Amino acid sequence: AQRLAMQWAVRVNEAYQRLKDPLSRAAYLCEQRGVPVNAERNTAMPTAFLMQQMQWREALEDATTAADVARLDDQVAHDEAAMLATLTTLLDERNDTATAAAQVRALMFVARFRQDIERRLDTLDASR
Repeated sequence: AQRLAMQWAVRVNEAYQRLKDPLSRAAYLCEQRGVPVNAERNTAMPTAFLMQQMQWREALEDATTAADVARLDDQVAHDEAAMLATLTTLLDERNDTATAAAQVRALMFVARFRQDIERRLDTLDASR
């Protein structure tokens, strides 16, 4: 009985971890609706999104102070929030799972970029 209880506790914890993060929850919902995200195999992105990514990367490269990087992070966070709102609409109102899966892939790029921003901030803070 203890082993079974522990197995269920592990499953509940895994489900909670997956569902508490909006991005992983959206990926899960897409998979459940028959449209897996396949981020490792499907990296096609709209040209406008790729251009935005390039601009952000250039801005991060050009940023010389923590304040510059923090401003960029604020901008990216704002855009990420708008993308998450669109994702919610796609899944909950439009039931457009294919477009939602593409939005999840785009948000994965944004999440990785925000990690790059965080590392850059850490580097700038360490150099003080």
